[in-house]
Amino acid sequence: MVHSVPPRTPRQPVRQRPRLRLLLASAVASAALVAATVLPVQPLLPAPQQAQAAGDRAQVLTVAVSQSVDSLSPFLAQRLVSTTVHRLAYEYLTNYDAKDARTVPGFATAWQPSADKLTWTFTIREDSKWSDGKPATAEDAAWTFNKMMTDPNAATANGSFTANFKRVTAPDPKTLVIELKKPQATMTALDVPIVPKHIWEKVGDFSKFNNHKQFPIVGNGPFVVTDYKVDQYIKLKPNRDFWRGAPQFDELVLKYYKDGDAAVAALQKGEVSFASNLTPAQAAALKNADNIKVNDAPGRRFYALATNPGARSKDGKKFGNGHPALLDPAVRKALFQAVDRETIIDRVFQGHAVEGQGYIPPRFDSYFWQPSAEQKIAYDPDAAARTLDQAGYTKNASGKRVGKDGKPLDLRILCHATDPNDKAIGKYLQEWWGRLGIGLKVECLDNVSDPWLAGDYDLAFDGWSVNPDPDYVLSIHTCGALPATPKDSGATDNFICDKEYDDLYAQQAVEYDAAKRAELVKRMESRLYDTGYMNVMAYPNAVEAYRTDQIKSITTMPEAAGNLWGQDGYWSWWSAVPADDGDGGTSGGSSSTALALGLGAAGVVAAGLGLFVAMRRRSTAEDRE
Repeated sequence: MVHSVPPRTPRQPVRQRPRLRLLLASAVASAALVAATVLPVQPLLPAPQQAQAAGDRAQVLTVAVSQSVDSLSPFLAQRLVSTTVHRLAYEYLTNYDAKDARTVPGFATAWQPSADKLTWTFTIREDSKWSDGKPATAEDAAWTFNKMMTDPNAATANGSFTANFKRVTAPDPKTLVIELKKPQATMTALDVPIVPKHIWEKVGDFSKFNNHKQFPIVGNGPFVVTDYKVDQYIKLKPNRDFWRGAPQFDELVLKYYKDGDAAVAALQKGEVSFASNLTPAQAAALKNADNIKVNDAPGRRFYALATNPGARSKDGKKFGNGHPALLDPAVRKALFQAVDRETIIDRVFQGHAVEGQGYIPPRFDSYFWQPSAEQKIAYDPDAAARTLDQAGYTKNASGKRVGKDGKPLDLRILCHATDPNDKAIGKYLQEWWGRLGIGLKVECLDNVSDPWLAGDYDLAFDGWSVNPDPDYVLSIHTCGALPATPKDSGATDNFICDKEYDDLYAQQAVEYDAAKRAELVKRMESRLYDTGYMNVMAYPNAVEAYRTDQIKSITTMPEAAGNLWGQDGYWSWWSAVPADDGDGGTSGGSSSTALALGLGAAGVVAAGLGLFVAMRRRSTAEDRE
């Protein structure tokens, strides 16, 4: 049954929880498969009844995942699994409601702008404290933002939110005052984890500190990170002092599965109770399975082809070995004219996706943009051949297209080795572009990050999860997101730097009128489309499944036809309610456990973990929340 789970009062722990050790991930994972093993779910009960129903056994919710964590530092982390952990471990000033993604209180209970919109006053809740017992106050929030404003390394992940901040103060423990240089439309959607000053002020170099050596990690969110084993698991325990009420499970375990079929097999055996990012074949196999329900809902991601626009840094230095032909708009246009999106939807996603057009998925209808008939780059192989001919890229005697340098046009595309969609579409691209006389090498790697960050690629399969407020995914294509030097970290997605796009970004950032801002965002999408640096092929559905004999209730986000994995906020795992499997549950996921995903936002928790490598990070197709 899918439904909303209301806020609740804390319950007493069924039994004391062990601690957790954590380390961070080195291999850049591709398509993150996420599955959850959860203990049987029961209705919300008063604490004594819950303890009695559970008996003396700890109830463990285990989530199977295959994406590596880039960092446990909120100042560096960008991948979805990492930011999900941070949503569980830290509060943000505001949250998104599961029903309709409207802004709701988080660490702040209220907020008020000045008449000129240049000063924002946030009232900080008095009932929040850090997991080490110290009070969480406005001073922690002020310190977090000031650190990002004064230390470029601390602004790596979320610096776009504070770039316009002029001054941040905490006149008293419950009052936070943010002064702006100019109006800022994202002030009620600052997706920045607030960290404890008394812990983080001891950190030296923020570019190298990954927060992975001391556990439990001090936070004020609904969970506390307690343990980690590389490529095995990450564990979290409920924060019993969380102001909204403690989570229902005694422990949350994120279990690593590199292979998606292995995670699905675990779901079928009851070792895992929830699995996400299912392939069409997996979803079909599970559709009629006993005690398993498949949820197929519109997603919040886009899936795209990205071209290397010529990697460069803010200091003007160029680096990488991207193919020079891709700097020609005619070549980019011809390649995209030869991409058959309908075939991709029908044969690769097998209907579990919508044909891609603009940068922001149709789920966010206010910002959804579609090219006009005249503007649209439609599938037309003959037109693609003419585009190349007219631009001077003719075929030689062997039928190969020849570049301006007289050499055959042979391109490379970065492919995530664990993503079956990348591999399948890569084969189609080889066929389609081969007919144009263009060669394509599909480079499927476990770690696409190194060549991507070095600019050593021609094209790449790309994708991001979009938040209700799209500012972040818009910011990663601005000139300001480029790394300062080739050796530095940057928030850029694909090294795009376009003045027209930047001007529109600056305008939307200060526009408080929702309709006017939406129009500016659509103009940004139009400009990005016209540059040809990003070709959105599809908006994949959230295809996921859970065991109905272990999960009694689960909440989607949005409430109507929404997804379970990859939500905004911490709602899913915070509100998960153990089901009664008749034997009191199990510990550590050794047998079935159940899951109830609540109100809707925690966009699942981290996964496949290895040693962190500090660098400008490139993600998988499900990177940023």
